[in-house]
Amino acid sequence: MRFSRGVITIAIIVIVLAVGISVGVYHLLKRATPLAVPEAYCNARTPNGLISLQPEQAQISATIAAVAARRKLPERAVVIAYATAIQESKLRNLEYGDRDSVGVFQQRESQGWGTKEQLMDPVYATNKFFAALVKVKNYRKIPLAEAAQAVQRSAGGYAYAPHEADAKILAAAFTGRVPQAVHCWYPASKTPAPRPKTAEARKHLSRALGSTAITTRKRGWLIAAWSVAHAEKYALSRVRYSGATWSNDIKVEGWKPGEASGATQVELS
Repeated sequence: MRFSRGVITIAIIVIVLAVGISVGVYHLLKRATPLAVPEAYCNARTPNGLISLQPEQAQISATIAAVAARRKLPERAVVIAYATAIQESKLRNLEYGDRDSVGVFQQRESQGWGTKEQLMDPVYATNKFFAALVKVKNYRKIPLAEAAQAVQRSAGGYAYAPHEADAKILAAAFTGRVPQAVHCWYPASKTPAPRPKTAEARKHLSRALGSTAITTRKRGWLIAAWSVAHAEKYALSRVRYSGATWSNDIKVEGWKPGEASGATQVELS
Protein backbone atom coordinates (compact mmCIF):
# COMPACT_ATOMS: atom_id res chain seq x y z
CA MET A 1 0.00 0.00 0.00
CA ARG A 2 1.42 3.35 -0.99
CA PHE A 3 0.93 6.57 1.00
CA SER A 4 1.04 10.03 -0.45
CA ARG A 5 3.86 12.35 0.50
CA GLY A 6 1.36 14.53 2.43
CA VAL A 7 0.15 11.64 4.59
CA ILE A 8 3.71 10.65 5.42
CA THR A 9 4.56 14.24 6.34
CA ILE A 10 1.54 14.49 8.65
CA ALA A 11 2.44 11.19 10.32
CA ILE A 12 5.99 12.39 10.97
CA ILE A 13 4.69 15.65 12.49
CA VAL A 14 2.30 13.73 14.77
CA ILE A 15 5.10 11.44 15.97
CA VAL A 16 7.46 14.37 16.66
CA LEU A 17 4.74 16.21 18.59
CA ALA A 18 3.91 13.11 20.64
CA VAL A 19 7.55 12.60 21.57
CA GLY A 20 7.93 16.28 22.43
CA ILE A 21 4.84 16.28 24.64
CA SER A 22 5.95 13.09 26.40
CA VAL A 23 9.38 14.54 27.14
CA GLY A 24 7.83 17.77 28.39
CA VAL A 25 5.39 15.97 30.67
CA TYR A 26 8.20 13.80 32.04
CA HIS A 27 10.30 16.81 33.03
CA LEU A 28 7.30 18.60 34.55
CA LEU A 29 6.47 15.57 36.67
CA LYS A 30 10.10 15.21 37.66
CA ARG A 31 10.18 18.79 38.94
CA ALA A 32 6.74 18.74 40.53
CA THR A 33 6.35 18.56 44.30
CA PRO A 34 5.19 15.07 45.34
CA LEU A 35 1.49 14.88 46.09
CA ALA A 36 2.10 12.73 49.14
CA VAL A 37 3.32 14.93 51.98
CA PRO A 38 5.85 13.16 54.21
CA GLU A 39 5.04 12.75 57.89
CA ALA A 40 6.79 14.81 60.53
CA TYR A 41 10.11 13.37 61.69
CA CYS A 42 13.17 14.13 63.81
CA ASN A 43 16.80 13.02 63.73
CA ALA A 44 19.49 12.97 66.39
CA ARG A 45 22.92 12.91 64.75
CA THR A 46 26.29 12.69 66.51
CA PRO A 47 29.72 11.38 65.46
CA ASN A 48 28.62 7.99 66.84
CA GLY A 49 25.58 7.65 64.60
CA LEU A 50 22.09 8.81 63.68
CA ILE A 51 18.76 7.92 65.25
CA SER A 52 15.43 8.67 63.60
CA LEU A 53 12.60 9.65 65.92
CA GLN A 54 8.97 10.59 65.72
CA PRO A 55 8.17 14.03 67.18
CA GLU A 56 6.74 12.57 70.39
CA GLN A 57 9.91 10.55 70.94
CA ALA A 58 12.06 13.63 70.35
CA GLN A 59 9.96 15.66 72.79
CA ILE A 60 10.27 12.97 75.46
CA SER A 61 14.02 12.81 74.86
CA ALA A 62 14.33 16.58 75.19
CA THR A 63 12.29 16.55 78.40
CA ILE A 64 14.47 13.86 80.00
CA ALA A 65 17.62 15.86 79.18
CA ALA A 66 16.10 19.08 80.56
CA VAL A 67 15.04 17.46 83.84
CA ALA A 68 18.51 15.95 84.23
CA ALA A 69 20.09 19.37 83.69
CA ARG A 70 17.82 20.91 86.30
CA ARG A 71 18.88 18.24 88.77
CA LYS A 72 22.55 18.75 87.77
CA LEU A 73 22.97 15.09 86.91
CA PRO A 74 25.82 13.66 84.80
CA GLU A 75 25.34 12.44 81.26
CA ARG A 76 25.56 8.85 82.50
CA ALA A 77 22.26 9.35 84.32
CA VAL A 78 20.68 10.55 81.07
CA VAL A 79 22.01 7.51 79.20
CA ILE A 80 20.49 5.18 81.81
CA ALA A 81 17.16 7.01 81.62
CA TYR A 82 17.07 6.80 77.82
CA ALA A 83 17.92 3.09 77.73
CA THR A 84 15.18 2.46 80.29
CA ALA A 85 12.60 4.55 78.43
CA ILE A 86 13.44 2.92 75.09
CA GLN A 87 12.87 -0.52 76.57
CA GLU A 88 9.78 0.37 78.59
CA SER A 89 7.85 2.55 76.13
CA LYS A 90 9.99 3.22 73.05
CA LEU A 91 10.16 6.81 74.34
CA ARG A 92 6.39 7.24 74.26
CA ASN A 93 3.99 8.46 76.92
CA LEU A 94 1.80 5.35 77.00
CA GLU A 95 -1.58 5.31 78.72
CA TYR A 96 -1.38 1.54 79.16
CA GLY A 97 1.05 -1.21 80.09
CA ASP A 98 1.48 -4.34 82.16
CA ARG A 99 -1.13 -4.24 84.95
CA ASP A 100 -1.22 -0.59 86.04
CA SER A 101 2.02 0.49 84.36
CA VAL A 102 1.77 3.78 82.43
CA GLY A 103 3.90 6.56 81.01
CA VAL A 104 7.39 6.83 79.63
CA PHE A 105 9.00 4.61 82.27
CA GLN A 106 5.94 2.37 82.77
CA GLN A 107 5.78 3.25 86.46
CA ARG A 108 2.98 1.80 88.56
CA GLU A 109 0.57 3.63 90.83
CA SER A 110 0.24 0.53 92.99
CA GLN A 111 4.00 0.55 93.60
CA GLY A 112 4.00 4.06 95.01
CA TRP A 113 5.34 5.98 92.01
CA GLY A 114 2.38 8.38 92.00
CA THR A 115 -1.12 8.66 90.62
CA LYS A 116 -1.84 7.74 87.03
CA GLU A 117 -2.38 11.39 86.20
CA GLN A 118 1.01 12.27 87.65
CA LEU A 119 2.78 9.40 85.91
CA MET A 120 1.35 10.51 82.56
CA ASP A 121 3.26 13.77 82.99
CA PRO A 122 6.75 13.15 81.48
CA VAL A 123 8.33 15.83 83.68
CA TYR A 124 6.95 14.24 86.86
CA ALA A 125 7.77 10.70 85.71
CA THR A 126 11.34 11.66 84.80
CA ASN A 127 11.88 13.38 88.14
CA LYS A 128 10.67 10.25 89.94
CA PHE A 129 13.00 8.07 87.88
CA PHE A 130 16.04 10.23 88.62
CA ALA A 131 15.12 10.52 92.31
CA ALA A 132 15.29 6.73 92.51
CA LEU A 133 18.38 6.42 90.32
CA VAL A 134 20.59 8.68 92.43
CA LYS A 135 19.90 6.41 95.41
CA VAL A 136 21.46 3.45 93.58
CA LYS A 137 24.99 2.96 94.89
CA ASN A 138 27.67 3.68 92.29
CA TYR A 139 25.05 4.05 89.53
CA ARG A 140 27.59 5.95 87.40
CA LYS A 141 30.05 3.05 87.39
CA ILE A 142 28.01 -0.16 87.52
CA PRO A 143 26.67 -1.71 84.28
CA LEU A 144 23.74 0.19 82.80
CA ALA A 145 21.36 -2.75 83.08
CA GLU A 146 22.10 -3.10 86.79
CA ALA A 147 21.44 0.57 87.44
CA ALA A 148 18.22 0.58 85.44
CA GLN A 149 17.02 -2.64 87.04
CA ALA A 150 17.70 -1.29 90.53
CA VAL A 151 15.21 1.49 89.75
CA GLN A 152 12.64 -0.41 87.71
CA ARG A 153 12.71 -3.83 89.40
CA SER A 154 11.57 -5.33 86.13
CA ALA A 155 11.01 -8.99 85.42
CA GLY A 156 13.50 -8.73 82.56
CA GLY A 157 16.24 -6.43 83.77
CA TYR A 158 18.68 -7.79 81.18
CA ALA A 159 16.67 -6.07 78.42
CA TYR A 160 18.01 -2.56 79.10
CA ALA A 161 21.62 -3.22 78.07
CA PRO A 162 21.05 -3.54 74.27
CA HIS A 163 19.80 0.06 74.15
CA GLU A 164 22.96 1.60 75.60
CA ALA A 165 24.51 2.60 72.25
CA ASP A 166 21.37 4.40 71.08
CA ALA A 167 20.97 5.99 74.50
CA LYS A 168 24.48 7.44 74.27
CA ILE A 169 23.70 9.03 70.90
CA LEU A 170 20.51 10.57 72.26
CA ALA A 171 22.27 11.82 75.39
CA ALA A 172 25.05 13.49 73.43
CA ALA A 173 22.49 15.21 71.20
CA PHE A 174 19.80 16.32 73.64
CA THR A 175 22.07 17.38 76.51
CA GLY A 176 23.71 19.82 74.12
CA ARG A 177 27.15 18.26 74.34
CA VAL A 178 27.14 17.83 70.56
CA PRO A 179 25.95 21.10 68.97
CA GLN A 180 23.44 21.20 66.10
CA ALA A 181 22.65 17.52 66.64
CA VAL A 182 18.83 17.61 66.62
CA HIS A 183 16.85 18.26 63.45
CA CYS A 184 13.09 18.01 62.93
CA TRP A 185 10.65 18.75 60.15
CA TYR A 186 6.86 18.93 60.13
CA PRO A 187 4.40 19.66 57.29
CA ALA A 188 3.17 23.24 57.26
CA SER A 189 -0.59 23.75 57.12
CA LYS A 190 -2.17 24.88 53.84
CA THR A 191 -4.07 27.48 55.83
CA PRO A 192 -2.25 30.61 57.05
CA ALA A 193 0.50 29.49 59.42
CA PRO A 194 -0.36 29.98 63.10
CA ARG A 195 1.70 32.46 65.05
CA PRO A 196 4.55 30.83 66.95
CA LYS A 197 3.73 30.20 70.60
CA THR A 198 7.13 31.22 71.89
CA ALA A 199 5.94 32.30 75.35
CA GLU A 200 4.11 29.01 75.85
CA ALA A 201 7.17 27.08 74.66
CA ARG A 202 9.46 28.82 77.14
CA LYS A 203 6.97 28.25 79.95
CA HIS A 204 6.86 24.53 79.16
CA LEU A 205 10.65 24.39 78.96
CA SER A 206 11.12 26.14 82.30
CA ARG A 207 8.89 23.57 83.99
CA ALA A 208 11.39 20.85 83.06
CA LEU A 209 14.62 22.84 83.09
CA GLY A 210 14.00 25.50 85.68
CA SER A 211 15.79 28.70 84.73
CA THR A 212 16.13 29.12 80.97
CA ALA A 213 19.15 31.37 81.36
CA ILE A 214 22.08 30.22 79.23
CA THR A 215 25.09 29.91 81.50
CA THR A 216 27.15 27.61 79.25
CA ARG A 217 27.27 26.86 75.54
CA LYS A 218 26.20 23.28 76.25
CA ARG A 219 23.08 24.53 78.06
CA GLY A 220 22.34 26.77 75.10
CA TRP A 221 22.40 23.81 72.73
CA LEU A 222 20.22 21.80 75.12
CA ILE A 223 17.61 24.58 74.92
CA ALA A 224 18.01 24.78 71.14
CA ALA A 225 17.53 21.00 70.80
CA TRP A 226 14.48 21.12 73.08
CA SER A 227 13.01 23.92 70.96
CA VAL A 228 13.51 22.08 67.68
CA ALA A 229 11.99 18.90 69.14
CA HIS A 230 8.90 20.91 70.17
CA ALA A 231 8.74 23.01 66.99
CA GLU A 232 5.55 21.44 65.65
CA LYS A 233 3.79 21.64 69.02
CA TYR A 234 4.47 25.37 69.33
CA ALA A 235 4.35 26.32 65.62
CA LEU A 236 8.01 27.28 65.51
CA SER A 237 9.53 27.64 62.05
CA ARG A 238 12.98 28.90 63.02
CA VAL A 239 15.38 28.44 65.92
CA ARG A 240 18.65 30.38 66.08
CA TYR A 241 21.58 29.99 68.41
CA SER A 242 25.27 30.78 68.34
CA GLY A 243 25.39 31.74 64.66
CA ALA A 244 23.43 28.71 63.42
CA THR A 245 19.82 28.43 62.28
CA TRP A 246 17.36 25.57 62.13
CA SER A 247 14.45 26.07 59.73
CA ASN A 248 11.35 24.00 59.13
CA ASP A 249 12.28 23.46 55.51
CA ILE A 250 12.07 19.98 53.98
CA LYS A 251 14.84 20.93 51.53
CA VAL A 252 17.24 21.73 54.37
CA GLU A 253 18.61 18.91 56.49
CA GLY A 254 20.11 20.09 59.74
CA TRP A 255 21.40 23.43 60.97
CA LYS A 256 22.90 26.03 58.64
CA PRO A 257 24.98 29.14 59.21
CA GLY A 258 22.47 31.91 59.84
CA GLU A 259 22.18 35.51 60.83
CA ALA A 260 24.44 36.53 63.66
CA SER A 261 22.97 35.50 66.98
CA GLY A 262 24.62 35.59 70.37
CA ALA A 263 25.47 32.68 72.60
CA THR A 264 23.39 34.07 75.47
CA GLN A 265 19.95 33.51 73.98
CA VAL A 266 18.10 30.99 71.85
CA GLU A 267 15.85 32.89 69.45
CA LEU A 268 12.51 31.35 68.46
CA SER A 269 10.18 32.41 65.65
